[in-house]
Parts: sequence; structure tokens; C-alpha cells
Amino acid sequence: MKIIIINGPNLNLLGKREPSTYGNRTFDDYFKELIAQNRDLDLYYFQSNAEGDLINKLHEIGFSFDGIILNAGAYTHTSVALRDAISAIQTPVIEVHISNVHAREEFRHHSYVSAVAKGIIVGCGLEGYNLAIQYLLSLKK
Repeated sequence: MKIIIINGPNLNLLGKREPSTYGNRTFDDYFKELIAQNRDLDLYYFQSNAEGDLINKLHEIGFSFDGIILNAGAYTHTSVALRDAISAIQTPVIEVHISNVHAREEFRHHSYVSAVAKGIIVGCGLEGYNLAIQYLLSLKK
């Protein structure tokens, strides 16, 4: 099973950025653990701070992968184009947010992604990515 994790803007700074909100671990370190825990899967990772790069990646893999785990970062709350890209592809998308966006600023309460995502995992820290993997596996059974 081929699954890709796509992280949006500023998530390249995990481990440095606002550790009280996002923790002290880098995503690269966490991704190595995910691979070790899920050896039977083909896991991939992509991160970009550019909206167009995220859309291009969704178009590229949206018909050939078995699952997409997307943390669109701030684009979650602003990007109709990202929403439309998800609507246009066949691969199921699970929306993940490390922090509980509903306990944060009001502008973070709305997601353009949620309406077109197969599922949403919010506020479980980095473990949310593993929960998304487990859910995608359950869809294949």
C-alpha cells in the first residue's frame, strides 16, 4: 500500500517552531519512526511552503497512491484551490492537524479541506499521522 504524507507551510520547522504548540521533535525524526512501525507499507513524505507545489503533488499522485495524509497548515483555512485539487483526485485524503485548531484562534476553526477529506484528525500531536495511516489501512480491508 502506497501512502504519502504531505505537509504544508511552516511544518518544515517542527521541532523549532512554537514547541509549546507543536512539540520538540522534527518531522524527519518522526517519519523514520513511522517507517519502522509500518514496514509493510510504502510511505512517502513531501513538504512545501508553496501552495502551487502542494496542488501539483496532489495532481501527480492523486490517481496512483492508496492514501494521502495532508496537513495543509495555514492553507487549510485559506485555499479554495487546494480544496478543488482534492476534489479532482481519486485517492482518499485524511486531513491532519497536530494542534487542536478549534482551541486556537477563531480563523483556524474553518477548513476548506474538511468538506472534501475522507476523515479528519485534530489535536493528537504527531501521533495523528499514525492514526491516519491506521484509518487508511482499515479502508482497504
